Amino acid sequence: MIHKDWEQRETIKKIRCVHADAKKFVVDTMLTPGKEYEVKNETDEFYFIIDNSNRIGGFRKEYFSEKND
Repeated sequence: MIHKDWEQRETIKKIRCVHADAKKFVVDTMLTPGKEYEVKNETDEFYFIIDNSNRIGGFRKEYFSEKND
């Protein structure tokens, strides 16, 4: 039941969106290229972030690059 408190969890890291050109899904309304997002959870294929709707969303890692400080 980890998904019930994701929005309040500690941020794991920050990532930057590099594109929002999805082949099958519409993600351009939830992601903004160039914007940084806070990762709340991560799997092998997906980042779970607080997207433009201010809710948790799961997105493929291909849309992002890890932020280099």
